[in-house]
Amino acid sequence: MGDLRSRKKFKASHVAPAESNCSNSDSGSDRKRNKSRATPDKRTSPDYSTYLWISGFAGLLAFALFKPTVVTELIGFWVGFSDHYDLDRPAAVPETRKWLSADHVKRDAVVRAFQHAWHAYERDAMGSDEYHPISQNGSNLTEAGSIGYMVVDVLDTLQIMGLEQEYGRARTWVANLSFDRDGEYSTFETTIRVLGGLLSAYHLSGNDKMYLEKAVDLADRLSAVFDDSPSGLPYPYVNLLERKGVHSKDYTGLVSVAEVGTLQLEFKYLSHITDDPTYWRYAEKVMSVLKAGLFEHNLASVFMNHLEGRYITSKISLGSRADSYYEYLLKQYIQTNKTEDVYAKMYRAAMDSVQQFLISESPGNGFKYTSEMHPEQYEDGQISWRLTPKQDHLVCFLGGSLMLGAVESAAFVDRPSMPPAEKELNVYGWKDWKTGQELIKTCMKTHDTATGLSPEIVYFRIASDGMDAYEFAPADWYIRGAEPGVPPPYDARYMLRPETVESLFIAYRLTGDEIYREHGWKIFQAIEKHARVPTGGYATVLNVDANPAELEDKMETFFLSETLKYLYLLFSDSDLLPLDKYVFNTEAHPLPIFKPQFITGFS
Repeated sequence: MGDLRSRKKFKASHVAPAESNCSNSDSGSDRKRNKSRATPDKRTSPDYSTYLWISGFAGLLAFALFKPTVVTELIGFWVGFSDHYDLDRPAAVPETRKWLSADHVKRDAVVRAFQHAWHAYERDAMGSDEYHPISQNGSNLTEAGSIGYMVVDVLDTLQIMGLEQEYGRARTWVANLSFDRDGEYSTFETTIRVLGGLLSAYHLSGNDKMYLEKAVDLADRLSAVFDDSPSGLPYPYVNLLERKGVHSKDYTGLVSVAEVGTLQLEFKYLSHITDDPTYWRYAEKVMSVLKAGLFEHNLASVFMNHLEGRYITSKISLGSRADSYYEYLLKQYIQTNKTEDVYAKMYRAAMDSVQQFLISESPGNGFKYTSEMHPEQYEDGQISWRLTPKQDHLVCFLGGSLMLGAVESAAFVDRPSMPPAEKELNVYGWKDWKTGQELIKTCMKTHDTATGLSPEIVYFRIASDGMDAYEFAPADWYIRGAEPGVPPPYDARYMLRPETVESLFIAYRLTGDEIYREHGWKIFQAIEKHARVPTGGYATVLNVDANPAELEDKMETFFLSETLKYLYLLFSDSDLLPLDKYVFNTEAHPLPIFKPQFITGFS
């Protein structure tokens, strides 16, 4: 069964503006004027073609008046928009936004689920980095001891849900936390979970200094991964006690683009609240290296040589090891109140290429999905790209992200309506908005399993896959390697991931469409039915197509930090953490939008 879809070579496309033939046009006009002067007393009646031209032109004007988006899309298709096209012109459209009320019954059900998990963790493993609900014990990332991986990651969920007693106990534990740990920790995970968690808790607590002191201590230890690097790209691991950057044991000398491109929101916000630009410079240097090394198609290969600061030829994906790089292009632009245009331009260029190269459609029911591109090098050194119809569950963040990007970076008005009116988004915005909606629909379709839960990885049907010969061939997507009577493949598991409910939350806040709450409730009910551990906690489902489900003895921290938080926000009113006031880091830690108080060098 092949996964070959097509082979594409990236080509730079430069569309020159159309030029009218001025000399021919002018000579024709001169002839008409000269003829008129020669016979001033003679009245000439318009011929039949003139009436046709006038009526046709009037029809076009009327159509453009009532369907401007269609016209601009046609212009964009035939002519292409240059960098000078005015995408920021104001639109005279009244603001139409509405307040979204809470669904208290469903919201409170989410809180009870959270308490079922958190109370079990407190009982069995308080302070441990990870929790194993079936065996009812905890474990740490290294033998050096806990760095608050679970507790700190969950602090702001406790605050947002108003669980004051649980929060009080968690704060007491964090107050005694030490980062003097002689172990190797992921730079990326420590930043998004622990540093991000401390910064969010600091803001939501009304600036509790204890959290800021912990955040500064941790960031100073993490700084070694930047200082030790000749390129400015951070080492993928850090020894917190020795304050030293460490190579990855699996990919020595390499880092993934997500690892280095998903630290910026946290370090920049820390600079903002401490008035210390050091952290900002670290984050900004990384972005300058990432931008300078991009290929002409503006898509990032998954791996980089972090000592040399360059991309290496590797797959292009929106999933594992790349996803949050694209997420943070948009969110960096939003975080600093749209003052750094460089990120809007990087995001726009990347999304244009995503739309052109990575968005595909299944042959059965026309579901839109994202593919991966794998490089293949020929003897002459030329590279072509093999399109593989594989989509990680991680990619399900993209639907909501595209919709958010449409209203934040491609709108004619500061605050588009809910949902946006036709005249409020430019052609790029509408394309992203519609694609985002379709991707959310596809992600929901991957929940059509025996448990109602979505697998870790799915493959989509393509014309050359040879599956039509099978009696029960799927119409659109399948779990590769899943067969009756054999152990389930890794792809078949559900790890309590948040990406789909994250997109549902964003889509609901931007549209007010109850369909997104309905989808979210179905996912929550499936989690309750199949992933809940009776003695406390929730666990990974090993095979989403097996009912009853078999569980793995692990509850990821992001289940409490992201999945249940986004479900809670989905059923809360729209005044709670509004999207025009907050930006969520990739671990769902809300950080306030602000304007930089000092000049940012990269922008």
